[in-house]
Amino acid sequence: MLVGEEYLVELTRPKKIIITTHHKPDGDALGSSLGLYYWLKKKGHEVHVVLSSDFPDFLDWIPGREELVFFSKNPTYGQQLFDEADLIFCLDYSALSRTNLLEPIIREAKAPKWMIDHHLEPEDFAVVKYWDSNAAATAQLIYTFITEVCKDVDAVDANMATCLYTGIMTDTGSFRFRNTTSAVHHIIAKLLDAGARNWEIHEHIYNSSTENRLKFLGYCLLNCLEVIPEYHTAMFTLTKEDLAKFNVTTGDTEGLVNYALSIKGIRLAGLFVDRTEIIKLSLRSTGDIPCNEICRTYFNGGGHLNAAGGNSNDEIGEVVNRFKSILPAYKEFLT
Repeated sequence: MLVGEEYLVELTRPKKIIITTHHKPDGDALGSSLGLYYWLKKKGHEVHVVLSSDFPDFLDWIPGREELVFFSKNPTYGQQLFDEADLIFCLDYSALSRTNLLEPIIREAKAPKWMIDHHLEPEDFAVVKYWDSNAAATAQLIYTFITEVCKDVDAVDANMATCLYTGIMTDTGSFRFRNTTSAVHHIIAKLLDAGARNWEIHEHIYNSSTENRLKFLGYCLLNCLEVIPEYHTAMFTLTKEDLAKFNVTTGDTEGLVNYALSIKGIRLAGLFVDRTEIIKLSLRSTGDIPCNEICRTYFNGGGHLNAAGGNSNDEIGEVVNRFKSILPAYKEFLT
């Protein structure tokens, strides 16, 4: 769905543009942001991608990473960019709160906001909205925004293709999730034709773990995994002591919840992490088990049917017990 089509003419004249995405960006957030960055630069705009935080080490190869602006490291420069911006792209988030420390900056910025996203229930903050909750990834929407909405079919080059392939690949679980449609595969084929080297991207993403991260994974599998067989549910609970023991950094817990879901017979998986200031949780499921409803109703979050996240200010034990207490309410889905 496209709202605000009349504003697209603004892109035909050089602008000062900021691209933002959510806190702790994943492959789709970073891939879609940098893919759009390269296209806007090619169209003659002055563009900056401004992040509220760092990102996982396994993404520290992606084209354009050296151009990223980290607001937390240089807030004065970051604020100047927002003050001077003509428009702000908001990618891979439907609520400004997901940008963390950038939320008040974006809200107060005078520049109009353009949202491109695939999450449910978008907040009404943008004058242009290109939104589809059925899209596999925001990177998919960036591709169709460029080629279909803006009709710049031949614009995608190797750098753009690499970024967008990364976004789609990571948000589809390497093309194995139910959101991987034939349309997704058609786009991937075009990205490969444009220069995305799929084998190199997969190598960077999946074969770049540190020795410490592998030891942390082994520790989690041995000590932090709990299975609740009567509800076909499995979960990891990580305390702040666990994180400190392995000096866990951004991205080290990425994908951990999927190990719980990979157990035969498991239909719902959870990851609960004590980040000291807040408890973060991630849920994954199979079939029609509504992770998004659970996170929205009980954990101040949301997301997609089979993948969602949330948070809580309670103690981690309370959060885990709350999760267990709601499982009977979803018995018809789980058993």
